[in-house]
Amino acid sequence: MQKKKRILLKVGSNTLTKETNNISRGKIEDIANQIAKLKDSCEFIIVSSGAIAVAKQFVKLESKSEDVFVKQALASIGQPHLIRIYQEIFREYGLLSSQCLLSYSDFEKQQSKTNIVNTINVLVQNNYIPIINENDTVATDEIQFGDNDKLAALTAVLLEVDLLIIATNTFGIYTKESIKNKKPATILEVTNLEELIEEVVNLKSSHGTGGMQSKIEAATLTKKESIETWIVNGLEDNFITNAFDHKVPFTKIK
Repeated sequence: MQKKKRILLKVGSNTLTKETNNISRGKIEDIANQIAKLKDSCEFIIVSSGAIAVAKQFVKLESKSEDVFVKQALASIGQPHLIRIYQEIFREYGLLSSQCLLSYSDFEKQQSKTNIVNTINVLVQNNYIPIINENDTVATDEIQFGDNDKLAALTAVLLEVDLLIIATNTFGIYTKESIKNKKPATILEVTNLEELIEEVVNLKSSHGTGGMQSKIEAATLTKKESIETWIVNGLEDNFITNAFDHKVPFTKIK
């Protein structure tokens, strides 16, 4: 049997909500549809934000301030709903899924890292798609910074994936000059990250906590381990298959 290409797909809150205030079932259907089409040649691991966005749809917590503890509580409420939506929709496409909650401290202990690798390998070998999020109830890093970009990169390195795809709300990284001229032009291929950093304009997304800076930091981690990173526009339909077919512009960090 030919070895399948192992892909880690990172989906941020902005992509999952399609830049609205609600999780888009249509976007999760789009992801499921593409994975179903590619499942004979690719195996997928997903790092998904969106727990807080789901909770905000139907919960208003009593609190004096929108502090990090409120966000942790929202994440706790929203996470099971987020996974339920994934499982319901993926099942319609003949896909099996599972939940994995990780914290940064898990990447600091050798035994924890070994456990993560062994568990996820068993899941993937049995055709389950692991859906990973940070365990926001006990950790706050991703709530405050990065919208899971760093978590995705650390996981990609640990699982020795072939490709990291970061879905965002732009067609990759644009040149600074083109943004200034209001005619965004994508940087298609990058080998020198230092040059890329010079081009980055750090715009935050409406729901996510990351910007292009956190995506560059993620790519820095994967590049050290010779893992290619693609930054694609996840708001578009068929964003994975179109990137494979080079039908849309996106940034490839080699």
